[in-house]
Amino acid sequence: MFTIPRSRYNESMDKLKGYRLLVWAFFAVTAALYFNCIPGYYEALLAECIPRGCGVSVPALTLNQGGWTVTEVALALIAVDCAFTGVFYVSAAILLWKSPHEPMGLLAATAMIAFGTSFPSLVIVGSGSAFEHSWFLGVSAAGWISISLFCLLFPTGTFVPAWSRYAMAVIAIVDLLSLYYGRNVWQAIELPVFLQFVWYMSTTFLLIFAQIYRFRKISSPEQRQQTKWVVYGVGISFLGFAFISVLFDPAFYNGKAGSFIYLNAALHLCLSAIPVTLTLAVLRRRLWDINPLVRRTIVYGALTASVVLLYSGAVVYLGKLFDSWNPFVVSLIATGFVAAAFAPIKEWLQRQVNRLLKGRHDDPYAVLLELGNQLMQPIAPDAMLNAIAGQVKNGLRLPFAGIAIGIGGQEAMIAEAGERQEGNELRGFPIIYQGKTLGTLYVASRSEGELLSAEDNKFLEVLLRHAGPHVNNVDMLHGMRQLAEDLQESRETLVLAREEERRRIRNNLHDDLAPRLAALALNTSTVRKQIERDPAAAVAMLEEQRQAIRAAIEDIRTLVHDLRPPALDQLGLVGAIRARMDEMEKPVHRSPEGMPDSPALRFVMESPAMLESLGAAAEVAAYRIVTESMVNVVKHAKAKECKVRLSLPEPGCLFIEIVDDGVGLSESGRKIGSTGGIGLFSMKERAAEIGGECGFELPSTGGTRVWARLPIQG
Repeated sequence: MFTIPRSRYNESMDKLKGYRLLVWAFFAVTAALYFNCIPGYYEALLAECIPRGCGVSVPALTLNQGGWTVTEVALALIAVDCAFTGVFYVSAAILLWKSPHEPMGLLAATAMIAFGTSFPSLVIVGSGSAFEHSWFLGVSAAGWISISLFCLLFPTGTFVPAWSRYAMAVIAIVDLLSLYYGRNVWQAIELPVFLQFVWYMSTTFLLIFAQIYRFRKISSPEQRQQTKWVVYGVGISFLGFAFISVLFDPAFYNGKAGSFIYLNAALHLCLSAIPVTLTLAVLRRRLWDINPLVRRTIVYGALTASVVLLYSGAVVYLGKLFDSWNPFVVSLIATGFVAAAFAPIKEWLQRQVNRLLKGRHDDPYAVLLELGNQLMQPIAPDAMLNAIAGQVKNGLRLPFAGIAIGIGGQEAMIAEAGERQEGNELRGFPIIYQGKTLGTLYVASRSEGELLSAEDNKFLEVLLRHAGPHVNNVDMLHGMRQLAEDLQESRETLVLAREEERRRIRNNLHDDLAPRLAALALNTSTVRKQIERDPAAAVAMLEEQRQAIRAAIEDIRTLVHDLRPPALDQLGLVGAIRARMDEMEKPVHRSPEGMPDSPALRFVMESPAMLESLGAAAEVAAYRIVTESMVNVVKHAKAKECKVRLSLPEPGCLFIEIVDDGVGLSESGRKIGSTGGIGLFSMKERAAEIGGECGFELPSTGGTRVWARLPIQG
C-alpha cells in the first residue's frame, strides 16, 4: 500500500499549521478593524446616510410619522450587519477549530471571514482611516476569490471540470482589478448595467454548475452529500440575493425606512445560508440528509410565489371589476379566495416536487400504462427487461435498477438501467411468477442510508406482479439457448465418440486381422505347391493354417463382443446376466492343489417375471454396470454373497441394485478404477450417457451397494 514518507508528511503538516496561524491572524485583525468601524458607521448613518444617502450602500430614507426614528433606523441597520457578520465569524471559528488540518476547511474559513466582513455596508461607510479602507478593499477581493475558489475545488481540492481553472483565473483578475479601482471597476471601464448583471449571474451559475458537475462525477456517497449542501446553500443565497435586490428599487419600497430595513434583513438572511451549509458540508462527520430540506424549500418557495401572484391577481382583477367597492372588501374577498385555493395548491405542488425528487410512486398505474405501451412494441424479451428496469429507475428517480436471474446455477444481471455507485447498497426484491421465484429486482437508494418509503415499496410490488411473465419468457429463452448449446455439444460429443470407435475398429482390422488374412492367403499358395512335392509338409502347414484361422475367428468374436455382447441378443438382459454369473462362480469354487478351498461366492438374481423390451443403449449400459460390478466383487470384495436386483419402480425406468457382504468400498474402492476395468467413474459416465444416474453406498450392515437408475428407451 502506498504511504506518504514521514518527512513529506511533517512538511505538509507544518505548512498547514503555518496557514492556520495566518488565517487566525487575518481573522483577528479583520474582526478588530470591523468592530472599530461600528462607531463611525453609526455616526455616518445619523449625520449623512439616512437623511441624504451614502450611494448604493445606504440610500436616503424617509421616516414614517409615528414610526421609526433616525436612531432606531441606525441601530437596526447596525444590528442586521453585525448579526450577519457574526454568523460568518462563528462559522469561521468552528471550521478553524474542528478542521484545522484540512485545506478545504482553512479555505472555507478564509471565505467566511472575508465575505462576512466585506459584504455589509458597515465597513464601506464606517471605515475612517486610509489603512482601514485599503484593508477592507483587500478583504472584499479575498472574499469573492476565496468563496469562488472553494466552490470550484470543494470537496476534493481539484478543479472539476478542468477548464474551470481558467474561469477562476478570470474571476480572480476581475476581483483584483476591482481592488485596484476601489470597487469601481465597472464604472472605470464604463460597462453597462445589463452586462454587469450578466457577469454576476454567469459567475454565480458557474459556481453552482461546477458543484452539480462534480456531483455527477464523484463516486463517494459522502462527497455527494457534501456537494448537495454546498449547492443548496449557494443556490438559496444567490437566488434570494438576486430576487431581493430587484425589490431594492425605490419604486417598490418608496424610500421608506421600515421597508428598507426589512428588505435589508431578508437579503442578509438569504446570504446567511452560505456559512451554515458550508460548515455542515466541511464537517461531514455529522452530515444530515438534505433531501427533506430541499423538498420543503422548493414546496414552500413555490407556494409563497403562487400565493403572492394569486392574491395580487385577484386584488387587481376584483379592483377593476368592482372599482366602486371598498378596498378592504376587495382585499377580504381576495384573501378568502387565496385561503380556499391554498390547500389544493399546496397539495399539487407537494405532489409535483415529490415526483421531481422521488419519482411517480404515487401513481404506479400510469407508469404501468407507459410500460405496457413500450412492451407492445416488437422488441426482444431481453429488451423488455431493460424497459422494465428503466421504468423502475425513472419512475422512482433511482440511480440504478437491475434484474438478475439464475443462469447455470449462478445469478447473472441481465438487465440494467443507470450506474451502480460504490458504497450505495443494493436492495433486492424477488420476482415471483406462478409461485416460483424467477429472479430478483435490485435497486439502489437515492442516497446513502436513505430507505425506500412505503409508497416506493407499494409501487415496486405492483410493478413486479406485471413483470413476472416477462421474466419467465426471458428465463425460458435462456433455458432454450442453454438446451440448444447442450444439444450441440452432445451432438459434437457423439460424432467424436463415433469417429473414435470407427478408428479403433479400423485399427484393429488393419493392424491385426488384415495382416493375418494376408498371411493365410500366402500360406495357402505355399501349401498348394507343397502338396505335390512334400505331402507331409503340406499337411503340417495346413494344421498351422487351421490354428491361424481359429485365432482370427476368435479375434473377430472379441471385436464383435466389444461392440455388443452376443449374449444380449441370444438370451436377453436377464439371461445374459445369469450366464455371466455362472461363468464367474466356477473359478471361485476351484482352488489350487494342496490349498484349502476358498470361500464360495454365491450370486443371487432377482428380476421381474416379465421385463419389458429395453432400448439397445439402455440394455448395454445395464449389462456393463452389472457385470463390471460383479467382477469388482470377485476381485476385491472377499464376499460370500452378491445379490443383483432388477426392478421397474415406475414406467420407463429400470432400477439396478448390486449388493455384496464383502469388505466394503473403503478398502476396495481405490482399486476399482485402477485395474483396467470400468471403474466407478466409468460406471457413472455410462449411466449419464443415456440420461440415467449411478451411485455407490456403504450400508451399515457392511459390504457395498451399487445402484443405477436408467431410462428405458424402447
